[in-house]
Amino acid sequence: MSKPIVFVTGNAKKLEEFIAILGKNFPREITSKKIDLPEYQGQVDDICEMKCRAAADLIKGPVIIEDTCLCFNAMKGLPGPYIKWFLDKLGPEGLHQMLHGWEDKTAEAVCTFAYCAGTSDDPIILFQGRTQGTIVSPRGSRDFGWDPCFQPLDSDKTYAELPKEVKNKISHRSKALEKLKDYFLNDAH
Repeated sequence: MSKPIVFVTGNAKKLEEFIAILGKNFPREITSKKIDLPEYQGQVDDICEMKCRAAADLIKGPVIIEDTCLCFNAMKGLPGPYIKWFLDKLGPEGLHQMLHGWEDKTAEAVCTFAYCAGTSDDPIILFQGRTQGTIVSPRGSRDFGWDPCFQPLDSDKTYAELPKEVKNKISHRSKALEKLKDYFLNDAH
């Protein structure tokens, strides 16, 4: 029997979405644990690898970490992995206002999951999902991060306005989780 995989998050909404998207047929048991990991800086893949290695060293077993970015095309990908801090200081309105001087309001939501089987010799495997969209004046529920100001392409609703089941089918998180799920279902890990 394999050890449960620990999903490292302190965000209840993230955990709720993770479990909902993963579904019932995932072949491994998932538990969650809040761990204060260092806030690494750099490129998304590097940040994810460093966070995952640090989590695996602390847990001493299989772990999954997640990193979410919101990349404004006008700002060449910023705030990117620093979105948490921008959102914390500015809120969804401030994120929308940041693009005031730019014609280009498009953005890319990026979710990366990193998995490590748990030892320092085990590789870190990345699963990434991306959703294109536009930064709009906030609409909808305010209970999940920058969802009120991100409107996915081909939608007239923000993430916050979409029913959870719809968002969970088209989101950057669901695209990344599909890749993670395929890895575990098809490669028998």
